[in-house]
Amino acid sequence: MKKLILSISSALCLSIGISSAAFASTDTYTVKSGDTLWDIAQSHNLSVNQLKTYNHLESDIIFPNQQLGLAQAEAATNATTKAFKVSATAYTGSCEGCSGLTATGINLKNSPNLKVISVDPKVIPLGSKVSVEGYGTAIAGDTGGAIKGKKIDVFMPSQKKAQEWGRKTVTVKVLK
Repeated sequence: MKKLILSISSALCLSIGISSAAFASTDTYTVKSGDTLWDIAQSHNLSVNQLKTYNHLESDIIFPNQQLGLAQAEAATNATTKAFKVSATAYTGSCEGCSGLTATGINLKNSPNLKVISVDPKVIPLGSKVSVEGYGTAIAGDTGGAIKGKKIDVFMPSQKKAQEWGRKTVTVKVLK
């Protein structure tokens, strides 16, 4: 009888330990060497600004073994989707004098099929996942000098495709 009680107690403790560990892993993330806020945000369906807000970060600097909270972010992803009309133009990372690097560090020359938009971070937070009418689901991963207010630039892999896009009014939905 003692063995049975001990076995049940051990199984119960082990079970509680495992479920607690699983719960903790969804509430926090331990930063690994080489991680960026953008990578962490993308893997947890968050924006960089959400991660920074939830963890009271004033800069983009993070350190290995740092614990980042994700629990509040899960509740925030259920918020109402924000949708509005914007003036949309297109750009490419292949123009003369263009570095191909976005404000969030995405290398557009190495990822020509990636869907990225340039935004005013006061309107659409950098790192946000968005749906752009006629373009698809994209990441708000860049900024631009002429992108102020309700204006966006959609990334195109070539100058020809950027010119074909032209200028149009589209609906943008901020998903996360």
